[in-house]
Amino acid sequence: MDWDKLRIFHAVADAGSLTHAGDTLHLSQSAVSRQIRALEESLNTTLFHRHARGLILTEQGELLFDATRAMTKRLDAASARIRDSEEEVFGQLKVTTTIGFGSLWLAPRLPHLYEKYPDLNVDLLLEERVLDLPMREADVAIRMKEPSQADLIRKRLMSVRMRLYASAEYLASHRPINYMADLAGHRLICQNPAAAQVNAGATLVRELLTYDISSTLTVNNYFGVLQGVIHNLGVGVLPDYVTSDFPGLVRVLPEVDSAEVPVFLAYPEELRHSQRIAAFRDFVQDEIIARRRADKEAGM
Repeated sequence: MDWDKLRIFHAVADAGSLTHAGDTLHLSQSAVSRQIRALEESLNTTLFHRHARGLILTEQGELLFDATRAMTKRLDAASARIRDSEEEVFGQLKVTTTIGFGSLWLAPRLPHLYEKYPDLNVDLLLEERVLDLPMREADVAIRMKEPSQADLIRKRLMSVRMRLYASAEYLASHRPINYMADLAGHRLICQNPAAAQVNAGATLVRELLTYDISSTLTVNNYFGVLQGVIHNLGVGVLPDYVTSDFPGLVRVLPEVDSAEVPVFLAYPEELRHSQRIAAFRDFVQDEIIARRRADKEAGM
C-alpha cells in the first residue's frame, strides 16, 4: 500500500473530517478526498461512512486505523531516538503522572528544568489512568506504584505518606484536635475512598470515616483537597510532599499517617539512551535530593 495514502487516511480517521485533515496536512479537501477514494479502490472496500456531521470508520476502516496508529507510534519512537543527539537535549518529552503529584510537586519545579534545557518542550499529561509507555502514549512516567508493563526501565525515586493537615487559621478558630475522636467535630477534606487513588490513601480515609465525621468535602484529586485546606474548609488528607511548597500547613495528629507509598520513574527500554529522558530523570532526582535536604534542615 502507498504510504502517502495511508498517511492521509490516518489523518482523516483521526480528525473525522476531510477538511480538518486537509488543514493538518496542508492539502485541499478535494485532494484529500481523491486520495481516500483511491485507497478504497485499491483495497476494494469502503473505509468511511459519510454523513452530514462528518466521517465514521467502517469495520474495515477501524482495522486499517489500528494498523496505521501502531505504525505512527513506532515511527514517533524512531524519530525520537534519531533526534536525541549525544550532547544536546531538545524536542518534545511527554511526561505522565498523577494529577496530584503533577500539579503539586512536579509542575512548580519545571522552571529549574527549563533553565537548564530551554530547547526542551515538556508535554505534561496529568491523569490517573496508566498510559502505555511501550506504545508511546508517553515517554516517561512517574507513578505511585511500580509499573507492571514489560520492557520498561524502572527506578524508585522516593516514598510518600498520606497525612492530616489544616491551615493555621482554621485550627485557631476551631476546637482542638488532640485525638482521632476529635475529628468528629471537624470537616474532613479527602478523596472518596472509591475514587482512583493509591490504596494507602483510601485505607486511611476509610479509617478516618469510622469516627462519625459529620461533614465531608470529597474531591477526586489532591490539588482540590489542598485548595479546600488552604481556604480553611477543614482538615485534609494530603501527601506529605505538599509541605515543601506550602509551609503554612500544620500537621494534625502527627502520629497518624498512611502506609508508605513508593514513587517510581519508568520509561521504555528503547529510550534507554535518550538524552531527553536522562535530563528529566536527573532533574527529578536532583529535586528530590533538594527536598530531603530542606526537610532535614527544617527538622521534618
